[in-house]
Amino acid sequence: MAKRAVFFDLDGTLLPMDQDVFTKYYFSLLAKKLAPRGYEAEPLIDGIWKGTAAMVKNDGSRSNEEAFWTTFRAIFGERVDGDYPVFEEFYREDFNAAKASCGFAAEAAETVARLKERGKTLVLASNPIFPRIAQENRMRWAGLDPADFEYITSYENSRYCKPNPAYYTEICEKLRLSPSDCIMVGNDAREDLAARKVGLDVFLLTPCLINRENAEISLVPHGDFAALSVYLENS
Repeated sequence: MAKRAVFFDLDGTLLPMDQDVFTKYYFSLLAKKLAPRGYEAEPLIDGIWKGTAAMVKNDGSRSNEEAFWTTFRAIFGERVDGDYPVFEEFYREDFNAAKASCGFAAEAAETVARLKERGKTLVLASNPIFPRIAQENRMRWAGLDPADFEYITSYENSRYCKPNPAYYTEICEKLRLSPSDCIMVGNDAREDLAARKVGLDVFLLTPCLINRENAEISLVPHGDFAALSVYLENS
């Protein structure tokens, strides 16, 4: 039976990148933006990591956005509220310079276009630790049109993060999809394979594969964009 929906990861999947290189570039841009507001680079980056950890540990009782800012505010105090527009401006504008740290795969947009023509429900299932505007900007770096996706996870609309299987369940519930009708396409053997625990099929895209725990993936559908195309044609 044909699958109804395809979920795509972004970083390292539709948008080729070395995660460590991207993160370093991103943090350097953010530190430069916030320096005039009195944020020193090292404490700022440490605060971002702690806020991210709060999102990853989110138990569904609040949005990831709330989890992040509650943690960040506890570190830097109420002045954070006045600086919030500066963060928004950063993700809307300055953040785009981080595109220089990423690669580009024309096959990404081509794959999405073919699936849209086939009437598939498309979901951008990138770990929701960024605001919506940052997710959309990174999609454009990959040559994608956010309007082609039925749903885009971001820290505003999500209450869980990868590798929590509840992240995938939440998407399915919001879109009224059965997990068995969905495919997750990603590049992280831990974060994306977690989708299998709640019934989604998974394809691992290997050009930027992350497998820090050396998980056995030989029995998991995997390969490059050409292999993905064949897999999706038969799904």
